[in-house]
Amino acid sequence: MMEQITLVIVDDHPLFRQGVADALSIDPRLKVIGQSSHGEKGLQQILALRPQVAIVDVNLPGMNGQQITHEIASERMGTRVILMTAYADAEQMLHAAIAGAAAFCSKDIQPEELTRLVLNVAAGKYVVNQQVMNKVDFEAWLSRQLDSVRRSYSEPGSPFHPLSEREMEVLVLVVEGKSNKEIAALLGISHQTVKNHITSILRKFGVEDRTQAVVYALKRGWVKLNYQTNPEE
Repeated sequence: MMEQITLVIVDDHPLFRQGVADALSIDPRLKVIGQSSHGEKGLQQILALRPQVAIVDVNLPGMNGQQITHEIASERMGTRVILMTAYADAEQMLHAAIAGAAAFCSKDIQPEELTRLVLNVAAGKYVVNQQVMNKVDFEAWLSRQLDSVRRSYSEPGSPFHPLSEREMEVLVLVVEGKSNKEIAALLGISHQTVKNHITSILRKFGVEDRTQAVVYALKRGWVKLNYQTNPEE
């Protein structure tokens, strides 16, 4: 009997997560050994089970997918990560590569394409824009991308975004719909300081207003809208 490729799937949408598991399980070469709906719990499960491949959503409660990927890469444990997102764009793809992902794909990927992606990643390949590369070619691609990027971002540890800790606290409260006055009271800072932080956030994101800043951060998995999901292991 051939040895199966082991997988863990981390996504907070139960129906989508199970659909991915079911689609991949059709191939006898693949075996889903774990699922999780939460960032930190997903990372713990990956560290415990040590699958060959982890399929991780970018936008998760708790740790985002980029942070999980960075932690896995830092552990040098052999698990290779495929990051998935509902908002596929060049910037997201670059962030995924910097964090240590072996591949990046949109959630509208076809099941057979995802299966091929998993098989390539498990074989040590990197996949960018459906182009399968070896490590040398991938590192050359990443170097070219980084040379063309002028905006500086923080290291993809904790957190993976260009904001200071205080700016991140302000952004989270903005996402929750809090007014400047409410944010000032909650953080124990002045109303003007809140305005200064928001101005800095808008400048760093290159957007014009609070709504655009929220959309920008949500798309990149830096913040998460609060809603309840069924608890998973």
